[in-house]
Amino acid sequence: MASRAGAQIRYSIPEEMKRGSLVGNVAQDLGLDLKRLRSGRARIVTGENIQYAELKTDKGTLVVHERIDREQLCGDLTPCSFTFEILLENPMELHPVTIEVLDVNDNAPTFQNSHLEFEISESAALGSRFTLESADDADVGANALQNYILIENDNFVLKQHINPDGSKYAEMVLQKSLDREEQPRLSLKLLAVDGGSPPRSGTVNIDVMVLDVNDNAPVFNQSVYRATVVENAAKGTYIVSVNASDRDSGSNGVIKYSILKSKAGIANLFDIDQSTGRIYVAKEIDFEKDKKIELRVEAKDQGGLTNSSKVEIEVIDVNDNAPVINVMSFSSPVSEDSPAGTTIGIINIKDADSGDNGQVTCLIEGKVPFKIKSNVRNYYALITDAPLDRENLSECNITVVASDAGSPPLSTKRTFYLKVSDVNDNAPVFQRGPSIASVAENNSPGVSLLRVHAVDPDENQNARLSYILEERDIGGSPVSAYVSVNAESGVVHAVRSFDYEQMKQLDFVVKAQDGGSPPLSSNVTVKLIIQDQNDNPPQVLYPVQTGGSVVAEMVPRTADVGYLVTKVVAVDVDSGQNAWLSYKLQKATDRALFEVGLQNGEIRTIRQVSDKDAVKQRLTVIVEDNGQPSRSATVIVNVAVADSFPEVLSEFTDFPHDKEYNDNLTFYLVLALAVVSFLFITCLVVIISVKIYRWRQSRILYHSNLPVIPYYPPRYSDTLGTGTLPHVYNYEVCRTTDSRKSDCKFGRAGSQNVLIMDPSSTGTMQRIQSEKSILDEPDSPLEFIDTWDK
Repeated sequence: MASRAGAQIRYSIPEEMKRGSLVGNVAQDLGLDLKRLRSGRARIVTGENIQYAELKTDKGTLVVHERIDREQLCGDLTPCSFTFEILLENPMELHPVTIEVLDVNDNAPTFQNSHLEFEISESAALGSRFTLESADDADVGANALQNYILIENDNFVLKQHINPDGSKYAEMVLQKSLDREEQPRLSLKLLAVDGGSPPRSGTVNIDVMVLDVNDNAPVFNQSVYRATVVENAAKGTYIVSVNASDRDSGSNGVIKYSILKSKAGIANLFDIDQSTGRIYVAKEIDFEKDKKIELRVEAKDQGGLTNSSKVEIEVIDVNDNAPVINVMSFSSPVSEDSPAGTTIGIINIKDADSGDNGQVTCLIEGKVPFKIKSNVRNYYALITDAPLDRENLSECNITVVASDAGSPPLSTKRTFYLKVSDVNDNAPVFQRGPSIASVAENNSPGVSLLRVHAVDPDENQNARLSYILEERDIGGSPVSAYVSVNAESGVVHAVRSFDYEQMKQLDFVVKAQDGGSPPLSSNVTVKLIIQDQNDNPPQVLYPVQTGGSVVAEMVPRTADVGYLVTKVVAVDVDSGQNAWLSYKLQKATDRALFEVGLQNGEIRTIRQVSDKDAVKQRLTVIVEDNGQPSRSATVIVNVAVADSFPEVLSEFTDFPHDKEYNDNLTFYLVLALAVVSFLFITCLVVIISVKIYRWRQSRILYHSNLPVIPYYPPRYSDTLGTGTLPHVYNYEVCRTTDSRKSDCKFGRAGSQNVLIMDPSSTGTMQRIQSEKSILDEPDSPLEFIDTWDK
């Protein structure tokens, strides 16, 4: 088909016509006859190296001279045509000819990769999108790429999109949840179909690996990233950084960045750091060819979830001004209890360049708990990104880096020194748990017992510790009556002297409190063990040593060897070896007659008693404990060796009275003589009568063949009214017929088995007849309230 507009003609032919194929009849369309073509030496004039058309002057037609490939000739431009002139001479004529090359569906859509892999978590939400690689089709118009088809699939649907330049790309949209346990791997096929007749297609295999538990896809902080780059920028020149965050943790939160393949050749111009999202120049950029470049960046986490963002790069010239950082405000120090998101500074960043060269990005260098946030153009807030802890980070340098979008980018650094102030957020901590100390009893008041020590990681006043004794009652007294603690040093002192016999252990609590507001504190329990010392001598319980009386034990002259005379009983209130007692015979009237058991204190005869042995036997027994040094007590045991009471009585009545008694007697005698002689004579008659009466009573007792049981009345007063004992306590010796098997019973008050003998020999036997029931008891000790001959 030919169209004519004056002397210009236009033909339309499909591409890929065979060589020699007819294009059109030039002679007819130009109104020329064949002779004129031959005479005018008609020929084709073109400036191209390749001549696609040939003029047949013998037929006046245009035929295809070289194979015409529209894609090679025009690329993706449409319509595609080439122009040449037909030149004739004599006269010279020039006829322009335009041949439009029509597209033929001779190219199938192709993918740059034959295999695509996706890792998708089974927890991916319905509606999740996965951008697929775009196919290229060199044809145009209806023969170009028209449609994408996803086959062999139940889980995904395909959604197609059109870029502003008319190219198409597709996304897989999840419509049915994945289940890794049922189907851990999916094999899909993406089909790209053009609009030719018949249509051509290209395929790419898609493998989907289903992963476990990753339910958050990366999210870009910007939907569109814009940057500029100078043409002919060197390889590796930084352009822009993309930033996506993933709410997942661990490996599922690690993001890798990649540039999606789109229009052929565009994505290859750039490289992206998979870890940081920084985009660099990979190949030389031509401003005349690409004034504005758009590409898509994909962020993929370890679980296979992805998201994409668009990057628009404007190619411009010259960038010669670095950003300038102006500090509007900066607060230092900042309290460590400031919450995350606290603003510590505001900076303004300006760039004197115009256009995109003045666009600035700001970030913080290094790993510090701060971040930059921009709310207003060119103004940035420096805020905390995490709670602060002065104990871990007391000060730091914050380096802010401001970079423009030039190529190469120019940047400026500004370092801020920040000090973190302390708050009282740490309680004192004792270095050891419950403390144990010991002190010997009878210590000096004020002696140092131990030192408690606590530490506080805070500083200044918040770390200044005071030690306080927790109040509590111990045995009805406050603990402060026993110990005190130094508020500054923590040294615990004894307030009083301790007595092991009253208190063996003291438990108290010491509190360490810091100087913060409000103060924080912690406690430690202190156990004070009081150690015993040998500070108590033995105490003799039996025989009882009374001031004006003597306890006498009777031993019959018929006693055998080993006869148990009595038993010395003593105790020691100390403990341990300090309370181990031993008994020794220190002095005796006859050391060959008695012995004392070393451990049990039993006094026994060591030989047969003879008639030559004195009636009065005085034994001095010493009781010693096992302490270092040892303490002792001495007890005097009086023994009467006799077969009958009168024999004992005759010996004991000869003893002189005690001093107090003699003094009183003298006083009364002098008083009686001074008053009246008659009263003296009367008293003398009464005394003689009483003595005669008592002698007669003793003779009756002597001939009665009854055992002699001394009687100890509940109260006793001498004849002169002095030496009164308000209460009498004695010890009863209960004997069997064999005195060597006797036992001792202690602590019976007012016992009536001891005989009280008046030194004046009056009134001794007055109650014997009335207390006849007592006489049925066996041998009992005799207690004579008199002064024993030293």
